[in-house]
Amino acid sequence: MEFSEVLRRRRMIRHYSDRPLSPEVVERVLAAALRAPSAGFSQGWAFLALTDPADRARFWPFVPTRVEQTPTMQDAPLVVVPLAHKAAYLARYAEPDKGWQDRAEARWPAPYWHIDTGMAALLMLLTAVDEGLGACFFGIMPEHLGAFRAEFGVPDAYDPIGGITIGHRADDVPAQSTRVARRRRAADEVVHRGQWGRHS
Repeated sequence: MEFSEVLRRRRMIRHYSDRPLSPEVVERVLAAALRAPSAGFSQGWAFLALTDPADRARFWPFVPTRVEQTPTMQDAPLVVVPLAHKAAYLARYAEPDKGWQDRAEARWPAPYWHIDTGMAALLMLLTAVDEGLGACFFGIMPEHLGAFRAEFGVPDAYDPIGGITIGHRADDVPAQSTRVARRRRAADEVVHRGQWGRHS
């Protein structure tokens, strides 16, 4: 698929069939995440991949709103939880070629561990589209994170940034609401050219 077509087709899909994914497709989706950029090539991320139905069933209680609003998300045969590892960045930038020996988080202009993990998540979303699949990124609310960590043995040093479902779209996926098109902000609203407020 042409990259422009991947971008055009990318949208959040919340309705899946229970048709399985081949192991090769799952591996291609996960491998795509490893191609994301990362500050200092820190690669401060990890990915909890849930393909076994029993493991996926253990996950869904931690996103009850998703289950309530769109129960067919549970039919997705792949759930991935991207995890950001801040300590990897602080350690990398304390190395001699970077020179921030004190590992101070205050030196960072933004939490790149979250940004880079988000870019890895986006590569998985785009790869899903390229594979002819649907995908959706969604949040895990703070009140559920402790229990989620305990259930899956996730170390405290790794922060879940959300969840991703990937699978075959259900045959009866609702058409995208016209409200989405009306709400999409135009480039001349959000792109400032040379100076804030200059759009042309």
